[in-house]
Amino acid sequence: QVQLVESGGGLVQPGGSLRLSCVASGFTFSRYAMSWYRQAPGKERELVANITSAGVNYADSMKGRFTISRDNAKNTVYLQMNSLKPEDTGVYYCNLRAYTLLGSRDYWGQGTQVTVSS
Repeated sequence: QVQLVESGGGLVQPGGSLRLSCVASGFTFSRYAMSWYRQAPGKERELVANITSAGVNYADSMKGRFTISRDNAKNTVYLQMNSLKPEDTGVYYCNLRAYTLLGSRDYWGQGTQVTVSS
């Protein structure tokens, strides 16, 4: 079965950096696009970035600060976050969206908490 396990979150001061990792198993990792989402307190979950065979995409507020990458040999997707702001605080989730003839299904990790505060 599909498993996504995030790590790397923590408490960081404004302007600091964190690198999140998501180790995937249960599917052929290299064949699928992967995404990072986040959910801030009291807000809906939002897309942060995704990485596909065609390239990478970022939410506007993350462009220039966040970098998504992957290592297919390690079945891992990363999110490098620089110049962090208090509004980046939230739970960050790794996501796989699998498409079948019947539609799509989202798989999520357990999330990793990122807190940006002085």
